[in-house]
Amino acid sequence: QVQLVESGGGLVQPGESLRLSCTASGSIFSINAMGWYRQAPGKQRELVAISNGRTIYADSVKGRFTISRDNAKNTVYLQMNSLKPEDTAVYYCNANVRLGSPSSYVYWGQGTQVTVSS
Repeated sequence: QVQLVESGGGLVQPGESLRLSCTASGSIFSINAMGWYRQAPGKQRELVAISNGRTIYADSVKGRFTISRDNAKNTVYLQMNSLKPEDTAVYYCNANVRLGSPSSYVYWGQGTQVTVSS
């Protein structure tokens, strides 16, 4: 089994920054991809950024958010700058993990709240 533990959420004012972290632990052979999704109240969960050898960003966060990985620590980060009220959401970490066989599985973190408000 694999666990994803997130940290770094909180309440900030517009224009400020936050850094989210997510660490994967358990019976991990390798990690194919790690990323971040978010879900705002009343909306569907959406991709924010993903790192799978290349990086992909949602248009709404390009130029403001940066995803990075520390493969030795099985950790992914999301640096969020110039935050806007519309970035308010629960942010979920996501990982595509190989456990030893050719098959891979998708795991989710428990979510961390990010609130941007003046």
